[in-house]
Amino acid sequence: MLPARYQCYVANRPVDAPTELVVTNKYTGEPATRVAQADRALVEQAIAAAQAAFPATRRLPGCQRQAILQHVVARISEKYEDLARILAIEVGKPIRDARGEVTRLIDTFRIAAEEAVRITGEWLPLDNSARATGYQAIVRRFPLGPCGFITPFNFPLNLMAHKVAPAIATGCPWVLKPASATPVSALLLGEFLAETDLPAGAFSILPCASADIEPLVTDERIKLLSFTGSPEVGWGLKARAGQKRVTLELGGNAACIVDQDADLDYAADRITLGAFYQSGQSCISVQRVVAHRDIYNALKGRLVERASSLKAGDPLDEQTSLGPLISAADALRIEQWVNEAVAAGARVLCGGRRNGAFYDPTYLENVARRQKISCVEAFGPVATLQPFDAFEDAVRIANDSVYGLQCGVFTRNLNHAFYAYDELEVGGVVINDVPSFRVDSMPYGGVKHSGQGREGVRYAIEEMTERKILVLNRPEAL
Repeated sequence: MLPARYQCYVANRPVDAPTELVVTNKYTGEPATRVAQADRALVEQAIAAAQAAFPATRRLPGCQRQAILQHVVARISEKYEDLARILAIEVGKPIRDARGEVTRLIDTFRIAAEEAVRITGEWLPLDNSARATGYQAIVRRFPLGPCGFITPFNFPLNLMAHKVAPAIATGCPWVLKPASATPVSALLLGEFLAETDLPAGAFSILPCASADIEPLVTDERIKLLSFTGSPEVGWGLKARAGQKRVTLELGGNAACIVDQDADLDYAADRITLGAFYQSGQSCISVQRVVAHRDIYNALKGRLVERASSLKAGDPLDEQTSLGPLISAADALRIEQWVNEAVAAGARVLCGGRRNGAFYDPTYLENVARRQKISCVEAFGPVATLQPFDAFEDAVRIANDSVYGLQCGVFTRNLNHAFYAYDELEVGGVVINDVPSFRVDSMPYGGVKHSGQGREGVRYAIEEMTERKILVLNRPEAL
């Protein structure tokens, strides 16, 4: 049971707002709680507070920024099970997976605490020409300034942490808009941060309507906008963002290549997780399986067997593997896309059924490439299967996409592994695992429609800082 109501946060303090947002239990469909819904005036107030806080946040010593992040780690650890249950309720995430996200949340803040005291620069000798004899330079990274963050529903804690934890480590104040469907976990983080000695105005957390967040996009006082969500929204935000720096973590329809020498049981176990974890609601979910023709049927049998054994149900049930999609409308969209593919000649190998907001784990084969379920991000528990003959063909098939986030390759052939690394048009190649694999310290981001910039704590810190050079002259006369 959640509290009846949550306040939002403006300039580090909980405040009320003119209207409320109802947050539903995604399994029952019933109201779970209400949160204060900010309006444009509160957004403007938060931006002004962030700008006023920047002179103080940028001067916080590394040890103080580290202590703030360590406090959050300690509080998350104390509230571990509470946070997992909130995720299960407001996202519909199975409780075992919810605990996994809280574990990663701890990792992300812990890594940020470590990075807060090692944002280093470099010393440069400049005397590579006679005219620069006696000159040298120091290069340091300085925080950009106030940041605006917009986060999605599917990982409302850890994807938020990948923005706010590096900002705290760097000394950038920030304003966050969490997804309207899943704002509660972000507001609980606000409670932890409000207990610290962050300067007033260092953070604001504002559930609000998309129209009211526009100042976060267009206001020149915001120096960096970081958005995770759909490509359509993300590129539209970039077009309106003016001169500010923009980081976009957008969609995908990730391929997974299975070579003829792969361990099929291992590959099938990992693909099952990668395709159906959180009901496929991940931008690096396995959506396309491309398998060598010699092992295609053997792998297909293993995949269908494993998918058919997954249990759907109450996310709070320890035995549940699949919860509901974020809404019944999303499940209906998946149903329509699968039916369109079947009408065009695709074959359902397993699944293919909807029950309210639930959709069965589904594999399809013989799917025409331009069917939506294959070429558009599905964001649901569906994957397609396709054979290949030559490894170069598999890479070509994987690249046949407007997206380019990550790709998984199961192979024991070192030449194939490096060929994939060289030729795949993605931000990350994962050898002998699924594209869904991510460790929170690694650089993460995509190319093509999948976005620009990189997250992963140290890499996000680079996005939130600007290099500044100090040139020193030591003439002989001195």
